[in-house]
Amino acid sequence: LPDIRDGLKPVQRRILYSMNKDGNTFEKGFRKSAKSVGNVMGNFHPHGDFSIYDAMVRMSQDWKNRETLIEMHGNNGSMDGDPAAAMRYTEARLSEIAGYLLQDIDKNTVPFAWNFDDTEKEPTVLPAAFPNLLVNGATGISAGYATDIPPHNLAEVIDAVVYMIDHPKAKLDKLMEFLPGPDFPTGAIIQG
Repeated sequence: LPDIRDGLKPVQRRILYSMNKDGNTFEKGFRKSAKSVGNVMGNFHPHGDFSIYDAMVRMSQDWKNRETLIEMHGNNGSMDGDPAAAMRYTEARLSEIAGYLLQDIDKNTVPFAWNFDDTEKEPTVLPAAFPNLLVNGATGISAGYATDIPPHNLAEVIDAVVYMIDHPKAKLDKLMEFLPGPDFPTGAIIQG
């Protein structure tokens, strides 16, 4: 399940942090996805390359995310359920908006913990300069728990957050003037 503070599951957080740490950011060239997956698996997430690559691909799919956190060159799957090409064929880097999730991470803004083999520290949460959980939504299951949060429009979410900061006791009806409902990445009509 994702953490409400940054809207990320551990594998997603580790991918973004590792790519940022390696300088694989939006203003630089793309790198082989296999290299990023290997770095994540070797340093932070020793649970197999498929789960890491699958999470990486999902963060690049603009039909599943309102704001993609990873840009990918090559076949990253399709809306029809076609799988992505193997990681040796695709290239990836962080998207520009992913930089806002990682902004000021080197300024003691979030707690860090030792990785699985106590050789390196990793963030337990990202600084997240925008509410990613609302913007990109989330789906997931855990022991006895499940979540299914739809994505929302970034500008509407920010407007609602600004209003909430200025009016901490705001009622739901008022907030819904700014954030009237989900905003699915492929567009949708809600009926009923």
